[in-house]
Amino acid sequence: METRRDERLAQLINALKRSDKLHLKEAAALLGVSEMTIRRDLNSESGPVVLLGGYIVLEPRSASHYLLSDQKTRLVEEKRKAARLAASLVQPHQTLFFDCGTTTPWIIEAIDNDLPFTGVCYSLNTFLALQEKPECRVILCGGEFHASNAIFKPLNLQDTLNNLCPDIAFYSAAGVHVRQGATCFNLDELPVKQWAMNMAQYHVLVVDHSKIGKVRPARMGELTRFNAIVSNCRPDEELVSYAKAQQIKLMY
Repeated sequence: METRRDERLAQLINALKRSDKLHLKEAAALLGVSEMTIRRDLNSESGPVVLLGGYIVLEPRSASHYLLSDQKTRLVEEKRKAARLAASLVQPHQTLFFDCGTTTPWIIEAIDNDLPFTGVCYSLNTFLALQEKPECRVILCGGEFHASNAIFKPLNLQDTLNNLCPDIAFYSAAGVHVRQGATCFNLDELPVKQWAMNMAQYHVLVVDHSKIGKVRPARMGELTRFNAIVSNCRPDEELVSYAKAQQIKLMY
């Protein structure tokens, strides 16, 4: 027997046949339900429709996906707070690199719509957020698509990335530790993250408080690689002392 959730998902799938994406607010209006109801529908179990950075899209593959399912609704307000602080660093006409992750689209959302900038990205959810900024020139670095974290892994870094020198690079991480540095879950992300670390002029690590003190399998680099660490609240004293000693700017 088809449930109301199944009926709503079927309507969303039909709507996505006419468009590549659907904003959460548009979907709520279309179905006559709240945005929270749709979030619950999409989070209750894996399926053919997922939520990416405020947009509903068709899941590229029916596979287990850490980023899309496990993290997109965790600590949303905390991520938004950190993202707003990070966005305050942006100046007009800069070239900005945006990492993958669920915090990054909130940085983009917090940038004023009238501010002109160039956005460089390599993940689907970040691209969807950037293309909504009317004054943004978007550069998506293509390659092999990885559904687990919605990134495009470049087949050749020389093709696009080495022609760019971003003014600011905004990074996400799943772990921030004074000895082990910044870490993430997926080795596939490291080539682009490390390209940005070599080419950008200013480096900003943006994380919510739950990432502090954690260590994940894929190592991005020492915390001294970053000019600033942005979070939603004051980190623990160990990180505060370390940042002061290493002259890393803390924003919270």
